[in-house]
Amino acid sequence: MNKLLILVVEDDPAIRNLMATTLRTHDHRFLTASTGASALMQASTAQPDVMLLDLGLPDMDGVEIIRKVRTWSQMPIIVISARAEDTDKIAALDAGADDYLTKPFSVEELLARLRVTQRRLNFMQTSTASPIFTNGELKIDHAAGCVWLGDRELHLTPMEYKLLCVLAQNVGKVLTLSFITQKVWGSSTESDIASLRVFMATLRKKLSGGKEDVQYIQTHIGVGYRMQKL
Repeated sequence: MNKLLILVVEDDPAIRNLMATTLRTHDHRFLTASTGASALMQASTAQPDVMLLDLGLPDMDGVEIIRKVRTWSQMPIIVISARAEDTDKIAALDAGADDYLTKPFSVEELLARLRVTQRRLNFMQTSTASPIFTNGELKIDHAAGCVWLGDRELHLTPMEYKLLCVLAQNVGKVLTLSFITQKVWGSSTESDIASLRVFMATLRKKLSGGKEDVQYIQTHIGVGYRMQKL
């Protein structure tokens, strides 16, 4: 598995050095930036595989950086911030971030998030234009509109199928409640979000196949959902 080229965007020298040491110890290639302007410059010239982004930078807010990067790149962006409120997480994820890690964080958790990101990158790189999506025992035949779990066809409602396809198209990525409801209902009202939770509960039950330890869909309370790559 090729090591990632990671851009670390962090203005606190102690945290930046900790992250750099961690990446160096695990043989990852990395670049560092302490300002938003420097981050945007390095992101465009070095084209890193992943960005680790602090939101509280001296010259611009991290959410603005995410929006700028998303105008020309789909590189995974993992936010690492002391802002722990759901509103901050949602703002970053809606702007285009892929994941959110709250300070203080453990080195092990950071490495785990990077492994998840690398699996997602590998999956996206090896995916083709085939109408068949597979993830573990889950198979979605987009051409036929059928879903299988192992050798058993799942009988999903049209709404459940649509939700599953949105999650599958963004496997490994945290999707906010508003993002999902906009994709499925075309709006994001309180009633849409309430309906989403009901549909998601029934969908998760069908995907479990009676196995409580099999979790295709991970819930991020107050934020949204993520389909895990199994």
